[in-house]
Amino acid sequence: MRVFVTGASGHLGSAVVPELLSAGHEVIGLARSDTSATAIEKLGAQAHRGDLSDLDVLREEAAASDGVIHLAFRHDLMVDGDLAGAAKADLDALTALADGLAGSGKPLVGTGGTAMLVMGGIVGRPGTEHDTFPGGGYRIDAENFVAGLASRGVRPSIVRLAPTVHSSLDHYGFITAIIAAARRKGYAAYVGEGTNRWPAVHTLDAAVLYRLALEKAPAGTRLHGAADEGVPFQQIAAAIGHNLGIPVRSISPAEADDHFGFLGSFAQMDNPTSSAITRELLGWTPHPPRPDRRPARRALLPGLSHERRP
Repeated sequence: MRVFVTGASGHLGSAVVPELLSAGHEVIGLARSDTSATAIEKLGAQAHRGDLSDLDVLREEAAASDGVIHLAFRHDLMVDGDLAGAAKADLDALTALADGLAGSGKPLVGTGGTAMLVMGGIVGRPGTEHDTFPGGGYRIDAENFVAGLASRGVRPSIVRLAPTVHSSLDHYGFITAIIAAARRKGYAAYVGEGTNRWPAVHTLDAAVLYRLALEKAPAGTRLHGAADEGVPFQQIAAAIGHNLGIPVRSISPAEADDHFGFLGSFAQMDNPTSSAITRELLGWTPHPPRPDRRPARRALLPGLSHERRP
C-alpha cells in the first residue's frame, strides 16, 4: 500500500514508518520543516512538505494514497492550554483527509487517547473498546467523526493510545513533560496516595497496532493501544525519581497544577484500560520484557518496560 502518514517524524511516527516499510508498504510522510523532511527520509520514506493547516495538501495526498494514518496533533496549542484550538485543528485535518478518501473504501486510522474514557465518565472499572460517548469533548468529537466515515465509503478505525507511550526514542509526550516537571521542581511527584492508574504501551508495540489497523481493522473499530492495563502513578513517579536521582513526594490536589502544569488534572486521572478486544480482533500481542536477551531499545522508565526482542 501507498500510505500517507501525518506526524511521520514524531515520536510515534519514527516507529510507525519503519514498521510500515518493513511490511512492504510505501510511505509518504507529512513534513512541516526541512528538519522533519530529513528525518522522514532517513527512515526510508518519502517526505511531502506541509502541515496540519495545509488542508489542500492533506486532501490531495489522501486521495493519492491507498490509506492514511493520522498521528500529528497540535501539541503546541495543548501545552498552552488551548485544548479547544488543538481539537479544532485536529478535526479540520481529519475532515480534509476524509474528503480525499471518500468513496474509495480505503482505510483511515485516526488517533485518540484512553483518557477520553475518564472524560466520558468511565469510573471504577477498566474502559473497553466498546465504550463510546455521544460527543462534546476533547478527542471525543474527532473519534466519533472518524468512526462515522464508513457511511462515506471509507474504512475508518481509531487507536486510543495510553497516556504512557514509552521508549528510548527522543520524543515529546506526557511522560516527557512529567519528567521535565520533576527536573524543574527537584523532585518527582504524585498526588495523594498515587493509586490512580495510567495504562502504558511501548512505542514499538503501538507501531505494530497502527499497521494492523491499517491492514485489517473493520470499519468503525475502536482499538486500545494499552499493553499494561494500569500502572499506579506512584510507581511512575518512583521510576522518574530513581532515574533522575531526586526525591519522590506526595503532593495535594491543590499543588498539582503548579507542579505538573497543563497535566495537573491528567496526573490525577484513574484510567485503567483493557485491550482484550483489540488483541483478539487483530492478533496484536505486545511483547513482554525479555531478560534472557538484550533488548533492542532501553525503556524510558524501568518497571514500565515492554521491550521488543532484538
